[in-house]
Amino acid sequence: MINPPVLDEYNNRQIAQKTAWGFIWNFSAYFLGKLVVLITTSILARLLAKNDFGLIAIAVVAINYLSVLKDLGLGVALIQRKGDVQEAANTVFTINLIIGLVLSIIIIPLAPLVAIYFRDPHVTLVLRWMGISFIINALGSVHTNWLVRDLNYRRKLIPDIGSPLIKGAVSIGMAYLGYGVWSLVFGQLAGAVASVVLVWIVLPWRPRLTLDRKIARGLMKFGASVTAIDIINEITDNIDYVIVGRIFGLIPLSIYTLAYRLPEMLLIGNLWVMGGVVFPAFSTIQDKPNELRKGFLASVRLVELIAVPISLGLFIAADPIVRVVFGEQWLDAIPVLRVLAIYAWVYSLGYHVGGFYKAIGRPDILLKLSILTLIIIIPALLIGARFGIIGVAIGHLVAILIRRVISLGLATRFVSVTIMDIFGELRSSLLAALVMAPITFAVFYLTTSLNPFLQLILIVLSGALSYLGVLWWIEKENLMRLLRIVRVSQVSA
Repeated sequence: MINPPVLDEYNNRQIAQKTAWGFIWNFSAYFLGKLVVLITTSILARLLAKNDFGLIAIAVVAINYLSVLKDLGLGVALIQRKGDVQEAANTVFTINLIIGLVLSIIIIPLAPLVAIYFRDPHVTLVLRWMGISFIINALGSVHTNWLVRDLNYRRKLIPDIGSPLIKGAVSIGMAYLGYGVWSLVFGQLAGAVASVVLVWIVLPWRPRLTLDRKIARGLMKFGASVTAIDIINEITDNIDYVIVGRIFGLIPLSIYTLAYRLPEMLLIGNLWVMGGVVFPAFSTIQDKPNELRKGFLASVRLVELIAVPISLGLFIAADPIVRVVFGEQWLDAIPVLRVLAIYAWVYSLGYHVGGFYKAIGRPDILLKLSILTLIIIIPALLIGARFGIIGVAIGHLVAILIRRVISLGLATRFVSVTIMDIFGELRSSLLAALVMAPITFAVFYLTTSLNPFLQLILIVLSGALSYLGVLWWIEKENLMRLLRIVRVSQVSA
């Protein structure tokens, strides 16, 4: 018989190994997927008119707002659930199909209202076609949740990469043939279909159309708070697009959208990836306060080691980045990108707190924080809009700064850490940034006469070498420990 303390230590080690590999596989999928998206966007920015990006941004905002209802929080509840997982998965699949069909139908009469708000009749048809994605995505959502629940990100890598590849190929091909905004619309739909097909291939589970009311009620009780949080978060995350599109029109919206695209792809999306790993990992140790504390602080450090150099690099190299990635016609995005780079860093501070609250069964705390954010952000953006789209970006920055101060302070009441413990985890990343900043600034100013592509390469190389060099000097022991965890987990796999 295995000694309980020894068993606990073994289980903790297994969790750590699965989590470490979860980060690696998830980041691999995210990096490769976003590399494809970045290349696709770079090509499309040169093939399509500015209005096309603004038009698709409006449609995506409307889809995102309705998407919060796509599973009523049942996916998160399924990940957190301890028993009856098979029957629960069948029930969630059935409910998701019903909701997906309803949303695809609802979008038909709603589309003209969205077009009236944004004063562009072209929105109607674009949005109706985009609405088909609801029923498509419903077919694969439970499979994806199951992979996340099991921290099986190696299999999840295939649909995560395959979807943007198909989406990019369809979009670029149609744009080259002159289909304009429709290249973006049908690219989105093709990517959704590819994702569903691939996730069904990598996960052999086959659902049954069944509805267990008792299980559904239990899942919905947990999912209700999550859904309310998602609704408020979607309003918060997209309200800037709504304000810019309404006040300034399609072209400024396109500029703002592309400026936001880079921080989103390089950092904010990384945080979503981390959150997807942290939540199920925290859920497995939700009844172990000491392990939760260690995991919480380790997550802060890991996030900031990645977030700081990305945000700083975007701020310093905004000019050559925009010229190389999007082209000379998008130079108005440069100052907006710099503000949003700072926003992305503040956004990263304590981002994973949300996964912690959900893991301990307290999504109601997130709901209250989300309501507070919504109350703050709307006046901040409206005041900022008086100064153009850069003012909107600054308003976003102010709102997220207030949210992070409050959420981190509140977190100390539920896990045995102090604010000083949290900020102590930033020491390594900030020290490395203090070395990286003057070096990259110097390279930027000394290379202004060079080709933008060559200038960008030199800035990236100098920034990476200086940051990683300092990091290796002060974090060598922790980095080696992480490598040992990965190697052990690779052998055991």
